Amino acid sequence: RLTKVGKFLREHHLDELPQLWNVFCGQMAFIGPRPERKYFIDQIMEHDARYVFLYQIRPGVTSYATLYNGYTDTMDKMLRRLRYDLFYLQHRSWWFDFKILVKTFINICFGKKF
Repeated sequence: RLTKVGKFLREHHLDELPQLWNVFCGQMAFIGPRPERKYFIDQIMEHDARYVFLYQIRPGVTSYATLYNGYTDTMDKMLRRLRYDLFYLQHRSWWFDFKILVKTFINICFGKKF
């Protein structure tokens, strides 16, 4: 059960702030595919083996997929997120990262969904 504070932090994605330490230590990037638990990776790989391509870059605190797919709680959403992540992998650039940062800021500050 979430408290009111916990609900606010989750709705505005502020519960992700501790991951900035991982960025500082070089374990994560600020922008990149969100990390996933091995249990779910194995399930995703049964449906789409292209997940292995995501290992080319560090996981991120925010991602293109998170902006457009939100939290994933079904296999369909996980596979849709994979397609967004693969799109990001193929098209990543400083400009694309900048647009993701701006949209993430808008999402956090104003709750706007994309």
